[in-house]
Amino acid sequence: MYQLPNTVRNFAFALIIIGAIGVIYGFLSVPTLEEIKNSAHPVVTELSHHSDATVAPESDEHALHVLHQLQNKPWAALYVAIFFFMMISLGVLAFYAIQHAAQAGWSVVLFRVMEAITAYLPFGTLLLFLFLVFSGLHFNHIFVWMDAELLNPESAKYDELIANKSSYLNVPFFLIRAAIYIIGWNTYRYLARKWTIAQDSASDNKNYFKLFKLSAAFLVFFIVTESMMSWDWIMSLDPHWFSTLFGWYIFASMIVSSVTTIALITIYLKSKGYLENVNNSHIHDLGKFMFGFSVFWAYLWFSQFMLIWYANIPEEVTYFVTRMNDYKLPFLGMVALNLAFPLIILMNSDYKKIYWIVILTGIVILVGHYIDIFVMVMPATVGDQWFIGVSEISSVLLLLGCFIYIVFNALTKAPLLAKRNPFVKESENFHYYNID
Repeated sequence: MYQLPNTVRNFAFALIIIGAIGVIYGFLSVPTLEEIKNSAHPVVTELSHHSDATVAPESDEHALHVLHQLQNKPWAALYVAIFFFMMISLGVLAFYAIQHAAQAGWSVVLFRVMEAITAYLPFGTLLLFLFLVFSGLHFNHIFVWMDAELLNPESAKYDELIANKSSYLNVPFFLIRAAIYIIGWNTYRYLARKWTIAQDSASDNKNYFKLFKLSAAFLVFFIVTESMMSWDWIMSLDPHWFSTLFGWYIFASMIVSSVTTIALITIYLKSKGYLENVNNSHIHDLGKFMFGFSVFWAYLWFSQFMLIWYANIPEEVTYFVTRMNDYKLPFLGMVALNLAFPLIILMNSDYKKIYWIVILTGIVILVGHYIDIFVMVMPATVGDQWFIGVSEISSVLLLLGCFIYIVFNALTKAPLLAKRNPFVKESENFHYYNID
């Protein structure tokens, strides 16, 4: 059985405390309207050093617009971190379901690691749902379509396009859909964990076959709800824009981040003397998935970008114009982090079994996909009033601390080997033909 070291526990708590303090500071440090007009606030000063930001108010109306964007900034930073870590846990759950539905043999020795990562899902989805509720109650203005004035034909803010989408984009239906997604995902996660633990002491394979059938059904539910989730929670931040590829694009970012997290935690546990049945071939396969899904992400990124850019339809291309003009460094930088680096490093078969190379590549991939989510969220919520500051860093630290504590604590709840799985011997003896 795995025992949670005090160093891991203390490190997680330290991240949570530091992150929480920073998040609170981020909310308290939002400048006032007068400070924006006079550029007499540290946040405004920081923005003035950002070449892409326009902070010098040309009018009271512009100053008020900047104020609203800066008020959104700590909320948006927190939302990016909440979504990112929830996305990792959800992606691992989907990858775990794929292993069961495919009756894969190689990955059985990794099941407890996957289950531990999915233990974060109830907490992560609850946190995200509460954020959506706060948005619906107008604690923040992340989702612009929630402004009732946009639906009022007599208002100067009336937006016909958003009004036409109001049958789908309205707060009650939005929250109902979110609840359905979250309940469905967590129900599968609960049953899968329950049946795999029960299988350890069972005298037959009934639990295994029940989970096989449930996993196949869950994957159908997942692929529908994941697409709708991406429309609701990310794409609706830009309600004038849409992409028919967006669900797949979010899935690609989700799955590569998830497999990378599995690899990093597996290597850490092996370094501490656990997971003795995991060998270089298992790490090699995780490296292949990291490589393959990185290429898959890049294919979808290029397909979406190239087709929209080439067609040059104003209501579509504005999405990329905003990001190219105001977020050029993170927008283009994430392509290098998410494609060029893993492509160059992991193309070599031998490198996929060298732990420190997999760790380095994994960290780069996770940073790159955090930036990917950042670039999806920030332009619609803070415009050009962005920089990586206390709110962004603290939000990541807070959620990372929660993630580490929940995942590693979950590892202590069951043996690290699913010993009664029908394919456990195949997994223990798994050997890729050219791996030593």
